[in-house]
Amino acid sequence: MTPINDQNPIIPIDHPRYESLKYRHKIIEGMKNLIVAEAGLIAHGRGECFDYMLGETTNETAKEAIIAAVALLLTASNAVISVNGNTAALCPNELVELSEIINAPLEINLFYRKKGRIEAIKNVLQGAGAKKILGLDERIMVEIEELSSNRRNVDPNGIKIADVVFVPLEDGDRTEALKKIGKIVVAVDLNPISRTSLWADITIVDNFIRVMPEMIKIAKKLKDADEKELINIIKRFDNKKNIQASLNTIIKYTKKQKKKLL
Repeated sequence: MTPINDQNPIIPIDHPRYESLKYRHKIIEGMKNLIVAEAGLIAHGRGECFDYMLGETTNETAKEAIIAAVALLLTASNAVISVNGNTAALCPNELVELSEIINAPLEINLFYRKKGRIEAIKNVLQGAGAKKILGLDERIMVEIEELSSNRRNVDPNGIKIADVVFVPLEDGDRTEALKKIGKIVVAVDLNPISRTSLWADITIVDNFIRVMPEMIKIAKKLKDADEKELINIIKRFDNKKNIQASLNTIIKYTKKQKKKLL
């Protein structure tokens, strides 16, 4: 991989925090290019904190949630992938690839609607090969009445009619609102006790940058699976147990680090 130079000293490839810093700079560049809201930097840093406590790896609990999430998305009648600034800045290519594999359109949905942001995100997704992007035409948007933020505005051909909504790096209030109007929600959240995590039907407690490649791999594997097999995968999954296991992972990892100090 090529080191990053953000008009600052180059980050060496052998830097122990190289991967983390690489994606941190993607978020910074995304903010400079209107893709990421200023608050997105804070959200990213908060996620990094939880990632430390998860050992910065995709554990078996997260993998089980990913498999269940992919199975659910593949069996959906109208699945939609919701895209915000951070997700577009971090993994645009992966978002587009997953969208194509599971046949679910991408819909841009933002909390902070600064002028030019939707256009900037659209350009990034199109640059990654996206052919169908929803949430672009403000004139046709409809509202989710249960929500008061800007994220209440959804595409009538996307989230409005979706049965399953994939909402990585999500606002808890919108997850709650989506549930109240009958949507099934798949979330990615490094905080296992956030409102998003607790309200979602399937919560993947892991870093989005690791989740997306894994979802693509699983989607390719399960795409031609028998529907019965996919339904059985979904039925076996228990989100409460999944969150409990994620919390146990944090506790065990923290205790392990504590022992090193004794």
